Amino acid sequence: MHVQVSGKSNLEMAIRAFRKKAQREGLVKEARRRKAFEKPSEKIKRRRDESVARRKKARNGEIVF
Repeated sequence: MHVQVSGKSNLEMAIRAFRKKAQREGLVKEARRRKAFEKPSEKIKRRRDESVARRKKARNGEIVF
C-alpha cells in the first residue's frame, strides 16, 4: 500500500491518509479478527453475517467489492 505525500504535507497528514486508506481496505478489521483464535462456529456465523450485509448493500444500490 502506498500513500503519496506532497512536499508541503507533514508527517501527521501522511499518517492520517494511511489510516484512512487502511480502514477503507479493511486491514484494521482483518488485523483485529486475526488477533485471537476464532472458533469454527464463530467463523461460519461471521461469514454468513458478512454475506447478508453484502447482499443488503447490493440491493440498496451501493457498490460492493
